[in-house]
Amino acid sequence: MNPRQLALDALLLADPAAKCAAVDAIPLPAGEQAPADPDSSRLLSETLPGRSPRPVLVAPAQLAQRPVSTRAGRAALFHSLAHIELNAVNLALDAVWRFGGLPGDFYRDWIGVAREESQHFQLLHGHLQTMGFLYGDFPAHDGLWEMAERTRDDLLARLALVPRVLEARGLDAAPLIRDKLRRAGDEQGAALLDIILRDEVAHVRIGNRWYHWLCDRHGRDALACQAELARRFRAPRPRGPFNLDARRAAGFDERELAALQAG
Repeated sequence: MNPRQLALDALLLADPAAKCAAVDAIPLPAGEQAPADPDSSRLLSETLPGRSPRPVLVAPAQLAQRPVSTRAGRAALFHSLAHIELNAVNLALDAVWRFGGLPGDFYRDWIGVAREESQHFQLLHGHLQTMGFLYGDFPAHDGLWEMAERTRDDLLARLALVPRVLEARGLDAAPLIRDKLRRAGDEQGAALLDIILRDEVAHVRIGNRWYHWLCDRHGRDALACQAELARRFRAPRPRGPFNLDARRAAGFDERELAALQAG
């Protein structure tokens, strides 16, 4: 079965558990050639991504800030993290089905990312359940997918602004969140953040790999191109403190890190 077709089919699934099971079943494509384009006729009557009715999606400013020192506060935090990871599943699947004609490694990389993001969602949802809550019990926002919509026709912009901006913010935030959880006595939750940070470094590195590959292919300066795409697609400005060690491990070079810190 065409892995790009299976990626689209999984993306259209509304139930998170069914989506994760479908992702885990997508085979890695063999060879260096791109798999065939998928049949996207379902998109005439269905919208991307498939979603369950809950959680309710609201503007980021409408999300209540809750202290992690309380059970409800920690549950809200893990719900937010689970929502981010499910969106990351959708983003990886979207890259696989939407963008054709690329080397086989591109599709293998992003199917692998989708699988690991699926595992993250399941781990976070499992921890959320130990606190007596389910995914969907809190509202959430849709910032990651909104950027996917903006960059739907531009792979270079997608790579510049999703893994290199939005997902890279997780490299900065994860240690801070982990330390808050430890102070609150949630050692299991803190351990999950360590797992996710380790994997997200690799995911951002994949985004960096393909971003630089495309820049080289089109004769673009990576740093100037990043700044131009951020302006054109209204990307949020990264704010410190930055986890420079994690960003280096994820493939950002010293020129990029200097520009990041200069704002």
